[in-house]
Amino acid sequence: MALTAALATAACGHHAHRPADLVVGSRAGIESTLLADVYTGALRSYGFPAHTEQAPDPLSKLDSGAFVVVPSLTGRVLRTFQPEAAVRADAQVYKAMIGALPEGIAAGDYTTAAEDKPALAVPAATGKDWGGSDLGVLARHCDGLAIGSVAGAPTPSVVGTCRLPASREFETEAALFAAVKSGELTAAWTTTTDPSVPTDLVVLTDGKPALVQAENVVPLYRRNELSARQLLAVNEVAGVLDTAALVDMRRQVVAGADPQVVADGWLNEHPLGR
Repeated sequence: MALTAALATAACGHHAHRPADLVVGSRAGIESTLLADVYTGALRSYGFPAHTEQAPDPLSKLDSGAFVVVPSLTGRVLRTFQPEAAVRADAQVYKAMIGALPEGIAAGDYTTAAEDKPALAVPAATGKDWGGSDLGVLARHCDGLAIGSVAGAPTPSVVGTCRLPASREFETEAALFAAVKSGELTAAWTTTTDPSVPTDLVVLTDGKPALVQAENVVPLYRRNELSARQLLAVNEVAGVLDTAALVDMRRQVVAGADPQVVADGWLNEHPLGR
């Protein structure tokens, strides 16, 4: 009896001291969920229990302490807290974002090689007529543009010196891209990691100086709630993740794969802590 009681006490004590899961937050949608799963997998790869939860406003959950880590995009976070910010380059956006964060929220390292910012897709023939696939060519063809986007997608109103007309909204990407192909639209807003852009459309690339505000992946976290090793796990993602990997992972999820399985598969190919 004494031995049974001792074992029960030990088991209860062990359970009581088991570390609670770190909650990594995301909003609904493939992009946000996939990023959260990447950081969840990174924490797990370091031996820390973690799981992903969704919320309509992950930042408010982070502020309240319900979430401990929330991956996002630098420009999106900056506009949330400082809508009038005009900086565009990745380092400038990151610096301005850090300065705009509320007390109690900090930012980890951003991924210099992984971005998901708005991009314009045009027919290949248009790109050829315009003389290239650099976004800078848009300024020479600003008049008379007809631009479309998926309903609800954040899109810039200005690209360099070109003030764009109001974007016509479509319910689906398929309808949006079909309108570009038919000539109904000059260009369609997409993003740099969208795997669904048809191969007969050309995505205009942003160069330097940047014409569209940077949107690099960045982990936000509750200040003073991550250990040094947990923060190391979170920050290591910045040195490994790139845009091509995001495109590939999004393609797999669009095809029906589980986002956490996809994220863990990528981490297995790019192990952290080595």
